[in-house]
Amino acid sequence: MSRLVVISNRLADPRKPAAGGLAVALGEALNQTGGLWFGWSGTVVEGGTPGESELHTRQAGPVTLATVDLCREDHDSYYHGYSNSVLWPVFHYRLDLADFNASYIAGYRRVNQMFARKLLPLLRDDDVIWVHDYHLIPLAAELRAMGCKQRIGFFLHIPMPPPLIMAAIPQHEWLMRSLFAYDLVGLQSEADVAHFTRYVRNEGGAEAVDEKRVRAFGATVVVQSFPIGIDVDEFTRLTHAPDAVETYENMRDEYSRRRLLLGIDRLDYSKGIPHRVRAFRELLDRYPENRGSATMIMIASPSRDDVHAYADLRQELEGLCGSVNGDYGELDWMPVRYIHRMVARKRVPGLCRAAAVGLVTPLRDGMNLVAKEYVVAQDPDNPGVLVLSRFAGAAEQLKEALLVNPYDPQGMADSIQQALQMPLAERQARHQKLMARIKEHDVHWWRKAFMDALQASAD
Repeated sequence: MSRLVVISNRLADPRKPAAGGLAVALGEALNQTGGLWFGWSGTVVEGGTPGESELHTRQAGPVTLATVDLCREDHDSYYHGYSNSVLWPVFHYRLDLADFNASYIAGYRRVNQMFARKLLPLLRDDDVIWVHDYHLIPLAAELRAMGCKQRIGFFLHIPMPPPLIMAAIPQHEWLMRSLFAYDLVGLQSEADVAHFTRYVRNEGGAEAVDEKRVRAFGATVVVQSFPIGIDVDEFTRLTHAPDAVETYENMRDEYSRRRLLLGIDRLDYSKGIPHRVRAFRELLDRYPENRGSATMIMIASPSRDDVHAYADLRQELEGLCGSVNGDYGELDWMPVRYIHRMVARKRVPGLCRAAAVGLVTPLRDGMNLVAKEYVVAQDPDNPGVLVLSRFAGAAEQLKEALLVNPYDPQGMADSIQQALQMPLAERQARHQKLMARIKEHDVHWWRKAFMDALQASAD
């Protein structure tokens, strides 16, 4: 069996359950082959030389974890700059928040070249290489330039934007051309595949070789959607564990006279959190029977607080929550409970199970696994209702959720009211269908489907 080599910006120890479903799924494959996981250590070295770093290795069972540090200049241009100030906003359709600083792309290329240079001596001839996410789009091209012949697959965890939005990125053709150094490009949804193929057809004169293969820029690549899932069994166990049960019982008792609406997100402008608060205000205004009854719990964990866009978002959100509470709150009822900190993962299933409505309403998302976790945490005999943005990748799979437009607060309010009023039989039928699809396409299916397609791409 070929050894699996995983490359991502950050690593997780696959032996630790707290690492999450993705690390567990990758860990299964890595453990089978005694694999290698390579990436940034998370350490920033002040005063280091750009493009240079020492390699650190350690063992995690049969898996070798190999990391490199980044000097301050490389971190600021590659990670903070090009990855998170150019690619992240543009791929989430927020051109207004992109910072097209010309110096960023040089650091992005320099770090990808350094990753390739440090990784190459560690590779074996029969390795299969799996590269993850937007930080490392050009990595295969850098490896190929150094003589790497192994099969290399790439998976993009965030959305692929439409061609005209992609074209706003300076040197966008170089970026997209570099994807043709891979044997397989995996995307989250069929919509993402359509955006990719339209771009390479319009900008690169691409031709379809067959249903999955595209030829452009003098190379052929297989492009497929692989919607990522969660570890259903692990999350189910978490739901019935003592911490989650305690959380559920506490919430049930505390809010025995209320109907809970729950949103759990990173505080990120892609998540549509202010839009959700405006929709809740509309709900209280248009459907006054919910006053004193419906309570929205908003958990927005800290994210990149040093970036102006995030500081502005936090200020806006706190103002909106305060306004709703001030206008509608009573002495014995606070409409919005806003929490700006992390909530322990072991308590999340209990929160989800206690909520009559799960609000997952991003403006744009590659997948959004919270939507799937909310469904799995429900009591099948009395499940809550998922209200899901049509702009989340998960909407392609989770069609029995109530799909909403997060830019339309009145429409969202109507859908939330529908969720609160939905009869038990309908809730059960929707939940049953959602659960069947989530179980079928879990994180283990995702990993196996991708690896099988990567193996087949060599045929």
